[in-house]
Amino acid sequence: MDEEKTEENNVDVDDSKKLKGKELAKAAEAESLATETPEKSLEERKKELKEKIKKLKKKIDITTTEELKEQVKIKKRADMLIPLEEYVKSGIYLGTKVVTPNMKPFVYRRRADGLAIFNTDLIDEKLKEGIDYLSQFNPEDIILVCKRQAGEKAARMFSKLTGIRTFTKKYPAGILTNTNLPDFFENELTIVTDSWLDKNSLQDTLKVRKKVLMICDTNNFSQGADQIIIGNNKSAKSLGVIFYLLARGYCKAHNINVDIPDLDWWTEEEEKGGASYGI
Repeated sequence: MDEEKTEENNVDVDDSKKLKGKELAKAAEAESLATETPEKSLEERKKELKEKIKKLKKKIDITTTEELKEQVKIKKRADMLIPLEEYVKSGIYLGTKVVTPNMKPFVYRRRADGLAIFNTDLIDEKLKEGIDYLSQFNPEDIILVCKRQAGEKAARMFSKLTGIRTFTKKYPAGILTNTNLPDFFENELTIVTDSWLDKNSLQDTLKVRKKVLMICDTNNFSQGADQIIIGNNKSAKSLGVIFYLLARGYCKAHNINVDIPDLDWWTEEEEKGGASYGI
């Protein structure tokens, strides 16, 4: 062991003998300083510390923002009137290739085939607003107009459950404006399913200055509406979802104790010649 130590020491001594005087001193100092960083001024240390804090804050902000966004998203989905999957299955989010300026704020994107896509969160939000607005009126003061054949089944069930008068297939022009008509009556609110098909009822309602709750697809203008519900108003499944939620919400708000069919009934294809819940 002593011989090994001597050999090692001899090597070290021999190596150090190669450097002399100032060179040796410089090398020796360098060995010590190699593991040390030069002391920074107070200003430099403050600056460095501020930079570290800034970087750390950015990381925290990014993480917090993303987490908050995710939490809000989860909460929104949990608070939806029906599960997101049901909205998707019904195709309520599918608009048309035409987008009016009124509907542009509610459009999320366009599909490759050009169809505009509604934001499902906004669909749910507008449905909630629509239910709250509808619930302010009594059944006898409301009419629903739905000339679109695809919505007839759901509209009739909506009428049966809520007691709200409903016009399908044909709306008698002037029924709200011409006092000379035998079936003239006054209402306070008109639910318009599609302002293009149901334009007569919309015009009559506006003439007598009554309120309008309008279901708007991307190709509808919302002028004249006091409250809108957004979504696909061309499909039986989509209209089924809308009328189901309106009926459920209205009956709950007015304590109307009725058996409301499950959502599946509202969205299933109607069998010709089969049993009907319509009125």
